[in-house]
Amino acid sequence: MKIKVLLVDDEKEFIEALAERLAVRDFYVKTAFNGDEALSKIKEDDFDVVVLDVLMPGKNGIETLREIKSIKPLVNVIMLTGHATVETAIDGMKAGAYDYLMKPTDTNDLVGKIKKAYNIKADHEKRIRNAEINKIIEKRGW
Repeated sequence: MKIKVLLVDDEKEFIEALAERLAVRDFYVKTAFNGDEALSKIKEDDFDVVVLDVLMPGKNGIETLREIKSIKPLVNVIMLTGHATVETAIDGMKAGAYDYLMKPTDTNDLVGKIKKAYNIKADHEKRIRNAEINKIIEKRGW
């Protein structure tokens, strides 16, 4: 099963090149060019990891991150920025970001972070499923 990744950035050429590099590495990749488009795609599809630019026109990355986490709390979000500041990093982590990367990003670094973020989400989902199974078993007295 392919890891499903949503790339969100207003820099179209950058995000399309990154999408190609990830697709070649066998990821399922979709792109969005602003926060509202990203939120729409999050509602339509079940992504494992979102790679999200911090600075975008309209809804910025931190606002988008907060909304993503309210819609799909288990999705891990990696923030991308060319303008990282300590305050932005703290705001992102408080809002639920999994990690940060500086632009331009090394593809291998990004791939490693995506895989780790996916593994955490998959582990959380497995624990939730097991808890639900145990609850059913308990109810039925098995």
